[in-house]
Amino acid sequence: MEINQVFPPQAQWNLGTDLSSISFFIRRIDTSGYVKASEVPEVRFPLISFIYVVAGEILVEADGIPYLCQPGHILLVPQRCPFLTRYYRNVIGYSGGFAPSILTDAKPLRFLSTPLHQGFWFDEGAFVGELFNMLATSFEKGDRVFVEKGLDLLLSRIKPGQETALPSAVSRFFESVFDVERTSGPIASYAAEIGISENYLSRLVKNATGRSAGSWIDIVRIQRAKRLLSDTRLPVIDIAAAIGVEDQSYFSRIFKKGTGLTPTAFRKKMQG
Repeated sequence: MEINQVFPPQAQWNLGTDLSSISFFIRRIDTSGYVKASEVPEVRFPLISFIYVVAGEILVEADGIPYLCQPGHILLVPQRCPFLTRYYRNVIGYSGGFAPSILTDAKPLRFLSTPLHQGFWFDEGAFVGELFNMLATSFEKGDRVFVEKGLDLLLSRIKPGQETALPSAVSRFFESVFDVERTSGPIASYAAEIGISENYLSRLVKNATGRSAGSWIDIVRIQRAKRLLSDTRLPVIDIAAAIGVEDQSYFSRIFKKGTGLTPTAFRKKMQG
């Protein structure tokens, strides 16, 4: 197979690229300091997709299930499986995809019928991060030989049965809080839907993600406020109400805490 059939021209791709004749691609991710609201639509790639996080965090929904990827985490998504990004913050890492045909031995993928989320610890995570860096460099140089060997080595580190799964209640909390059809509410409303106490839900979310349930609710509110501030001329007080915050001063405080800008300053930055 010719090298230009394996790699997209200039190692670039976007959602409009035809990936049917591509065997591998990878891109470096760096969203540090990124404040603009950005919708990431659902996609179904003909390749096995991957995301590896070196720093920051990214919440991906694959086949309807949320996966929170934090430092040292890898997510593999089967071919044609629908997935989208719900949230990301200061992410440094790698994303891309590959076809089983590029592998020397595709047997390690026989387990991949559903998304797989696995975490690597300490030295192992550092090794996998450097391996991804070498894959990206080889891809940029058109070095197919190392890409094939590097992928084989990477997959040898994936161990079925060592998945990093969110507790069921936390997964349901994420599904509800990121539901675009509903207005964000208090923690108690999500706990009641799940059928557990507010304190128990808060403890589960904090233990599983390192962030409080209230912080996740504010993250969603800020995301939605960013879009409204960028795309509409609604007054700030109406935007606050639209995202479930009745107190405009509280809205301004949480928005500035999350973005470093007041709502008015953010709107000027985006619309200017």
